[in-house]
Formats: sequence, C-alpha cells, structure tokens
Amino acid sequence: MEGMIALMIPIIALMIPVIALWTKHQQKMAELQVGATAEKTAEKAAQYASQIARLEDRVQVLERIVTDRGYDIATQIEALRDQRRVDDLGAGIPLGLENKERV
Repeated sequence: MEGMIALMIPIIALMIPVIALWTKHQQKMAELQVGATAEKTAEKAAQYASQIARLEDRVQVLERIVTDRGYDIATQIEALRDQRRVDDLGAGIPLGLENKERV
C-alpha cells in the first residue's frame, strides 16, 4: 500500500500542471466562442438596422402619398371605371356623327 501511495504522489504532482493547462485552454476556447458570437450578433444588428431604415423610408413615402392627395387616386380610378360602364352600356343620346353627305 505504501508503494502505491509513493507512486501516486509523483503522478498527481505531474497531473496538476496538465489540468491547469487544460483549464486555460478551455477558458480561451470559451472566450473565442463569445467573441465569435458577439461578432455575429453585431453583424445581424447592423443588418436589422439597415432593414429598419429601408422600411422607415418606405413608410415615409407612403405617408407622403396619403397626405398629398395621392390617396384620392383610388376614387379617381373608380370614377373612370364608372365612366367606362356608361359608355359600354350605350347610355346617353346618340349624336349621329356618322359620315353622311351634307346638303
């Protein structure tokens, strides 16, 4: 039993620096992962910011259209559709503009 303890003491003494190196390595790997994650997060945040800026620009254009009587376009289009229906139905008084000989 004493021989076993005598053998274990140097093995444990040699394992302590190995465990310390392994722990430092694991810590560095964790820091690198955190750094990579931070870079990806920053990149995605920049992409989202540019997308939000584009959407805000589009909303401003839409607001301008609505407030500058651009919204009235729909009613004008509907009025034109109604006018076409009247023309297609043949409503109104015929003017008799066919080519006739004039006297």
